[in-house]
Amino acid sequence: MQLDRAGIAARIPHQGSMCLLDRVLEWDDNRILCSAASHRAGDNPLRAHGRLSAACGIEYAAQAMAVHGALCAAAYARVGAAGAVVEGAPAPRMGMLTSVRGVDLLVPRLDDIAADLVVQAERVSGDHNAIVYEFTLRANAHILLSGRATVILDVDATGISA
Repeated sequence: MQLDRAGIAARIPHQGSMCLLDRVLEWDDNRILCSAASHRAGDNPLRAHGRLSAACGIEYAAQAMAVHGALCAAAYARVGAAGAVVEGAPAPRMGMLTSVRGVDLLVPRLDDIAADLVVQAERVSGDHNAIVYEFTLRANAHILLSGRATVILDVDATGISA
């Protein structure tokens, strides 16, 4: 299933210009692939001093992880834990990016990249409370940045896990 920007915005808390992703290209239980053109936008809210640092790519990856979690939660809710079809889907579980490690920034900035970004996040481990993803941002065949992130789920507005 592919999603457009409106479908993405309906599944993550980031709205308006802070919703950085344009499309979910593909996804499954362990991986999501998204595209974005917002890195070239002059009004990108992550720009500082007229530039978009490559480190901002971590936010692109975090949003891909959030969409992935929402899609997986909805798919799981429709099938249910015991394999039976269940009506409706619960609200996505609130998560917080708590750790980013092993980040390699292979370019200094993103706003001068002419091609659309391709954002991939792959779940490499986790349980019902924490998920570890590996992520990459590419433009065409060139890797721009990569790393690993941990997301803690069921975080309330205070940042405390429920």
